[in-house]
Amino acid sequence: MCGLEWDLLDEVFAPVYSPSTGIGLDFLGLADVDADTDAAGDRGSFLEVGSGCGVIAVQAALAGYSRVVALDISMRAVENTAVNAERHGVADRLRSIPSDLFSGLAGNERFDVIFWSSNYVRAPENYEYTSVHERAYVDAGYLTHRRFLDQAPLWTTAGGRALLHFSSRGDVSGLYQIADECGRELRTVGSFRVREGEYGDDMVEHLLLEVVPDTA
Repeated sequence: MCGLEWDLLDEVFAPVYSPSTGIGLDFLGLADVDADTDAAGDRGSFLEVGSGCGVIAVQAALAGYSRVVALDISMRAVENTAVNAERHGVADRLRSIPSDLFSGLAGNERFDVIFWSSNYVRAPENYEYTSVHERAYVDAGYLTHRRFLDQAPLWTTAGGRALLHFSSRGDVSGLYQIADECGRELRTVGSFRVREGEYGDDMVEHLLLEVVPDTA
């Protein structure tokens, strides 16, 4: 991906089997990064929630973010992100840590950009996961989404942005209802339609949503 080779460890979500990573890179302007990108100056700090094998976090570091933190609930994914940071020469500015959403962060950390490509499939609240891979795309009761909407703006710098990559395959109306209950507004800042499904016959809309406090 992105013209680079990546290590992929067992039990870690493989981005080549889903368009979501590539679309996330496009949303963030991180798909095309070259050796001269850093010349534009320091882009600040970047936090990725659910880093997987680390493609987006590493690309953010390569694109000029001077402090990148990659979070994942899976220790295997944390290790995978660190391996790819080392492989692509950004381990000096990318920290990969185990975390259930923001639980692994120090209380005083703040970020210019927070990004989560979410596990948008909504399952019943009592759903029992049958594999580690299910956690990459299924959120029981949207409990994790509720926590993200509530907490993400609290971790941004002044003027920072909390961004959620969502999909029309998820419960869009339910997400907006949760945002309202959390006192948050969701602003669409990006949209992309792509054919997905076993035979490529389903049109799916990917959304980049900014989470902001509702001032109404």
